Amino acid sequence: MRRRRLGLLTGLLGVLIATAAPTQDASAGTLRAVASISIIADLVRNVGGDRVEVAALVGSDGDPHVYSPSPGDARTLAAATIVFVNGLGLEGWTTRLVAASGTRAPMVVVSNGVAPRKMPDEDRPGRMMIDPHAWQSIANARIYIANIRDGLSAVDPAGSAVYAANAASYLSKLDELEREIRAAIATIPADRRKIITTHDAFGYFADAYGIAFIAPQRVATEAEPSARDVAAIIRQIKQQRIPAVFLENITDPRLMQEIARETGAKIGGTLYSDALSAPGGPAGSYVEMMRHNLRALTKALSG
Repeated sequence: MRRRRLGLLTGLLGVLIATAAPTQDASAGTLRAVASISIIADLVRNVGGDRVEVAALVGSDGDPHVYSPSPGDARTLAAATIVFVNGLGLEGWTTRLVAASGTRAPMVVVSNGVAPRKMPDEDRPGRMMIDPHAWQSIANARIYIANIRDGLSAVDPAGSAVYAANAASYLSKLDELEREIRAAIATIPADRRKIITTHDAFGYFADAYGIAFIAPQRVATEAEPSARDVAAIIRQIKQQRIPAVFLENITDPRLMQEIARETGAKIGGTLYSDALSAPGGPAGSYVEMMRHNLRALTKALSG
């Protein structure tokens, strides 16, 4: 399983948030918002509309767990009117980037108010850590939207009515999306609602919607699974009668074909977790990402 480097936001971040620049009136021009990841950037665009120009530090198909800030990122942050981060330990690089940029922009932690879940810490066996992937639950995405709306309104009071209206409109889309997710999963037989994945980003989705994401047992952390790893996965699939497999680390199609041939499990497509696809791709927005993942899961599990 790929090792995730999940850092914790330190006390310095809290100080920076508390001492950020005072409220600004952005009526003289477009707000410059910076989001830590592409998923949050999309949510900010939906709430901000034409009043906000949004940049993502970790862009399409990027991995925030291994991200290393560049001097250009520091300049982007320095020019920001407001900054949005996920929190929950996702962006361990935030404090050094803020210090390097010298930004005085207010920083909004969009996950504030989320009930965090715990997950195994891959770097410290036997220990638990906070799962930062809260956006995988629509209920948590609603919290993100409320925090984004309030953050934008604080720096741009003149646009408060616009942000409130945009947020309300987007929340309606999320309501529709959640109905789609629940209806689709309800069509899957209860005993088939389980997959194996090397990705550790879907715990909130599992808790909210009742699909079990099962980690392979005793699989090493190399970039590519060994023959021994693949044999262990095959045994586990057979023992637990798992109908579908999404294996992020297996890039060789021959290995995927071997697993399918030996177990009868379906090999699912790509699940998007920490980043959107490029614009125009299958997961170019948060809503499209969730629908894409839903289609991939239901196709693989429906028999």
